[in-house]
Amino acid sequence: MATYLIGVFTIIGIYLIAILGVSILTGFTGLFSMGHAGFMAIGAYISALVVKITGFPIGIGIVCGMVAATLIGMLIGYPTLRLKGDYFVIATLGVGESMKLLVENLTITGGAKGLNGVAGGTNVILVWALVVLIVILLVNFLCSKHGRNCVAVREEELAASAVGVNTTNYKMLGMAISCALCGLAGALLAHYMKYLHPSMFTMAKSNELIMTVILGGRGSLTGTILAALILVPLPEILRFEGFQAWRMVIYGLLVVIVIVFKPSGFLGTNELRWSQIKVLASKMKRGGKNHG
Repeated sequence: MATYLIGVFTIIGIYLIAILGVSILTGFTGLFSMGHAGFMAIGAYISALVVKITGFPIGIGIVCGMVAATLIGMLIGYPTLRLKGDYFVIATLGVGESMKLLVENLTITGGAKGLNGVAGGTNVILVWALVVLIVILLVNFLCSKHGRNCVAVREEELAASAVGVNTTNYKMLGMAISCALCGLAGALLAHYMKYLHPSMFTMAKSNELIMTVILGGRGSLTGTILAALILVPLPEILRFEGFQAWRMVIYGLLVVIVIVFKPSGFLGTNELRWSQIKVLASKMKRGGKNHG
């Protein structure tokens, strides 16, 4: 049981990294992407193949996966980031599906049978150490001039451009950070599962990533983390409550309820601060004593 819980906690951390990446692009830069599972696939397969073919340590493989996902993301982003609204969404959707079809049909990736014999090495300590580091770096980035300019692009692109913000460059920056984190998450997933299959990186996975960001609150890093901690393990929790056959239906229903009654997400554009957590904990403690 302990091994299973550690595994679930590891998976939560891996997907949280990808969700944080999507949050930078969608939540803070204002660009919706329906294909970021494709960048996870790039990071996963590149890292796995580099380690498998060359025998390099997994650290080098993970870096190669991140760099590949970032470069391909920027290469795709250069023409597509000039598109607006639904056109950009459609372009990213096409990219995500193209990546899935590519790994399905290449011999070196194992094709539709999947890639076996991927080197292990990802563990819960590594994953959550990276999560903490990434959160610290993103908080500092969002508090910087560049982070504020990304938010300005989201809020009013025309006004941001009028005051001298190069909106295209900041969209590219958001895309690069987002793809790098998704590539990192994919590489970590590859070296944890020790097996890769195209079905791990479908459009449904891209939808889950962006849906978690929206439910947490566009423009809220702590809201995104909170949503990920609730939604990523939810299907597994329902599995143990006797709802295995209905767990994905219940999962979808809960998501719809949140969207209907709290369309701005759990925290909207607000951040949950440590002082607020302490006040909430204090109130809960006093409530427990009064109840007793």
